Amino acid sequence: MTKEDPIVKALQQYTTCDVSDALIKLKYRNGGFLSGLTMWSPHRQEGATKIVGPAYTVRYVPLDDPRPKHPTHYIDDVPQGSIVFVSAPAKTPNAVYGGLMSTRARALGAVGSVIDGRFRDLQEQRDLHYPIFARDVGTAPPAELLKVVAVNVPVKLQTDEQEDMMINPGDYIVGDINGVVVLPKEMAEQALPLMAKQVEADAKMQVAIEGGMSFAEASKKFRG
Repeated sequence: MTKEDPIVKALQQYTTCDVSDALIKLKYRNGGFLSGLTMWSPHRQEGATKIVGPAYTVRYVPLDDPRPKHPTHYIDDVPQGSIVFVSAPAKTPNAVYGGLMSTRARALGAVGSVIDGRFRDLQEQRDLHYPIFARDVGTAPPAELLKVVAVNVPVKLQTDEQEDMMINPGDYIVGDINGVVVLPKEMAEQALPLMAKQVEADAKMQVAIEGGMSFAEASKKFRG
């Protein structure tokens, strides 16, 4: 049994919003938010599903890219406790991830998959109760357009909303009903105490506001 990562354990109690609040305080861009990635399985933007784990990254590129195809199937090397993060070129109409990928990832102990692109076999994913966050769904497989050239390499978020937003292998990914955030692994120990402080302050603010205090007054009193 793999020893539990203490960072992953600590992050379990926080939402993606809590993580972003802490990263904003540390001046990390957009609070680590990865725009356009939302929950599709086990439900569509509903429920308490949350995934937390280090990123196992997969890079797809167009077939005419000169780099050779990765020699083995990435899904057979998914580390236990990880989150599979699949990067596909922007605006690819084909899906890059399907139900059998989740079946294998789940068997290896992955906690969920984040697809920066399209995925397919939505009902299969839901029947597995396997968490999927993605840009959209599709029906066609990727082989006519794309190939995998690397795993566990830095990948860039495929959106024009956030230029050069990177996900590095081992960075902590947190996904819930609010969306997906990346917590750079080198910032995790700094960020966690800030999350705790913010959550405590917000809890006190909520009680005070419910008791009739204004938001501005409560914010000044508890957030400083």
